[in-house]
Amino acid sequence: MTTGATWSDVADATRALWDTAYRLREGDQHAPSLCDGWTRGHVFTHVARNADAIGNLVTWAVTGVPTPMYASPEAREHDIQAGSTRALADLVADMEHSATNLAGVADRLGPEHAAREVELRGGWTVTASQLPWLRLREVCYHHVDLRGGVGWADLPDRWVAAFLTDEVDRLSRRSHPPALTLRSDEGDTHAIGDGTAYVTGSRAALLGWLARGLADGVSCDGPLPTLPKGG
Repeated sequence: MTTGATWSDVADATRALWDTAYRLREGDQHAPSLCDGWTRGHVFTHVARNADAIGNLVTWAVTGVPTPMYASPEAREHDIQAGSTRALADLVADMEHSATNLAGVADRLGPEHAAREVELRGGWTVTASQLPWLRLREVCYHHVDLRGGVGWADLPDRWVAAFLTDEVDRLSRRSHPPALTLRSDEGDTHAIGDGTAYVTGSRAALLGWLARGLADGVSCDGPLPTLPKGG
């Protein structure tokens, strides 16, 4: 997992997401997103609830008192579903309010908290220093998921490079990763497994393929390999 992100990066990404949200009109929230089975309303609600969840982890790191991201998996799913059908103004206001609250809570983090461990959904443990990266990833990925005119190539180059590396790391850790060698137009090479299939494209295109299965701008020396679900 990349740990170089800062809360300032998160603030920049959040403002960019808000700019896209402001351009939408009532009714647009019901259009499908890039997330399978989710509308834009689901995405907005998830981004808001994720801010609350990351805020819980910040509180855990600062106080030392275990504070789960969500009350339960069922509660998380219910909140996303229940909030997804709201008016656009309510969805955007919720997202803004939760992000502002997170920024305020994150101000409590100091260097002395950086190495403190907290637990993500599913039992995965991270340090407090990794929380800005986790939030940045959520905001940027779901910004693209909105299909509101911002694609992977519109994200800052350094974030695209970091997200691509992270996707490669995640795919490599799977029990049966596909055998791939990714070659980006920018000159990067990433090997997964024994790397027998060569897949090329821009960093942004490769990221879109790994993260969301989008094949636009991606080519292979044979049939494009099938990615595992969730990979």
